[in-house]
Amino acid sequence: MKSQSITLPKTVVRKWHEVDVSKQPLGRVSTQIANLLRGKGKRDFTPNMDMGDFVVAINAGHLKFTGRKVDQKLYFRHSGYLGGIKQTALKDLLPKSPEEVLKKAVFSMLDDVRFRKAMMARLKISKDDKHNYKIDNN
Repeated sequence: MKSQSITLPKTVVRKWHEVDVSKQPLGRVSTQIANLLRGKGKRDFTPNMDMGDFVVAINAGHLKFTGRKVDQKLYFRHSGYLGGIKQTALKDLLPKSPEEVLKKAVFSMLDDVRFRKAMMARLKISKDDKHNYKIDNN
């Protein structure tokens, strides 16, 4: 039987991408961001390597939602004690911290691998369209 050989990339070239999150609903934007952070669009993508790019998400204060998600969506967390489940509604979290809503959506769309936190560290979120990051894709 013929074995298949794979060549791993020697270096990972990371580019910067700017994504406007006010143009599409939250799910579509977070899928796009997760794919960029993972590096899935690259020719030499390898699932067990961290090959993703940097992503700057702008206009997080103007997130779009479809249907009645703003009224119905709940976020859950648990303290670890019996009966320690806590819930937060999207309508309460959105005015306080729209960046956190986007961050939770992208985090849950990334694979549960050992470098998920490193991928999330490359996500930069801005509430409006102004940021201090230099986007240079040569």
